Amino acid sequence: MDLLEIRWRPFSHIAPATLRAVAAVPALLAAFGLSAASQVAPSGYPDGRPAASYRLDAKDQGIVLRHGDGPGQCDMLGAREALIFKDRGVYHLFYDGAGPKGWLACLATSTDLKSWKKQGPVLDFGKPGENDSAAACSPWVIREKGTWHMFYLGTPNASSPPDRVPSFPYLTMKAKSASLSGPWIKQRDVVPFRTRRGTYYQDTASPGHVVQRGERYLMFFSASMKRTIGIARTKNLDGAWAVDPAPIVPPDEQIENSSLYFEPANRTWFLFTNHIGLDGGEYTDAVWVYWSKDLERWDPRHKAVVLDGRNCTWSSRCIGMPSVIRVGKRLAIFYDAPGGAGTSHMGRDIGLAWLNLPLTPPGSALSNKARAGRTALHRD
Repeated sequence: MDLLEIRWRPFSHIAPATLRAVAAVPALLAAFGLSAASQVAPSGYPDGRPAASYRLDAKDQGIVLRHGDGPGQCDMLGAREALIFKDRGVYHLFYDGAGPKGWLACLATSTDLKSWKKQGPVLDFGKPGENDSAAACSPWVIREKGTWHMFYLGTPNASSPPDRVPSFPYLTMKAKSASLSGPWIKQRDVVPFRTRRGTYYQDTASPGHVVQRGERYLMFFSASMKRTIGIARTKNLDGAWAVDPAPIVPPDEQIENSSLYFEPANRTWFLFTNHIGLDGGEYTDAVWVYWSKDLERWDPRHKAVVLDGRNCTWSSRCIGMPSVIRVGKRLAIFYDAPGGAGTSHMGRDIGLAWLNLPLTPPGSALSNKARAGRTALHRD
């Protein structure tokens, strides 16, 4: 039996040698730079949805952007779904500002990730009857030949005031700009892709991280219901996208809104995503990460918890969407949360956590070092 799989049982007949071996595990792992708590994740949801087997614990810095003081009351009711990009030495943090008329994509800028200047909304609501009349938010951007392309979430539906939370369908819409900070011009004649009845993206087909591979672009978009991630493909950012017939992982994984990082040290892709948990109702309970050598093939077993109530310093239950960016020898992970034991969509702030680079898949690191540790135990 793997020592890391031994669990304490309230029985007096456990052999003393077994107890000594179990007791030695924390010290042994510490000698190899590991800890059982940081490597093995708790499991189990009431409905049997999959849980992560490992942890890749980020170190939480806490809140870096609070809601409530944005220009024109743009984030008076909350700030969430932080998306981080960098251009010419300036970090651009797009986020969903919950204002008096609904949710819009807003922008804050910084040169050091410490002091932020809120710029206000970068998009406006569409006209009545248009697909973004109730919300225009959650933008993902990519630059091609001097032009910035934005793919944002639009919907004609929202909950009642004052919250005005966007509701289905979530649609991918398009805008462009010569500058990352705008002004952004909506391209209503461009329809990247839409929801489709009878598919895994029949309720939502909202934008996600865009990666260029040669002449092609791949978008890791959010789909539901159940929640999952799919890949859409195109050679023309101002054209239509072809959606893969199946998601990258089974919908039972219950994930949405993902951000990618490629680790050159081991040529591994890491997909950071928001997991939906179940505890008296569904809500986003953690940031998970999946890893793969192949950007287009993902194994649902290869996942770990990165941030949840165990290591977040200010939100004990609910953790929102992640986006990541390399900063020197660390990976910055932006996320949102309501704080405390809350799970509300409203009143959220934006936090920042960190992982040291290079990233190593926790399963492989655990396997190799634990195997060495077992050999050392047997010698004793």
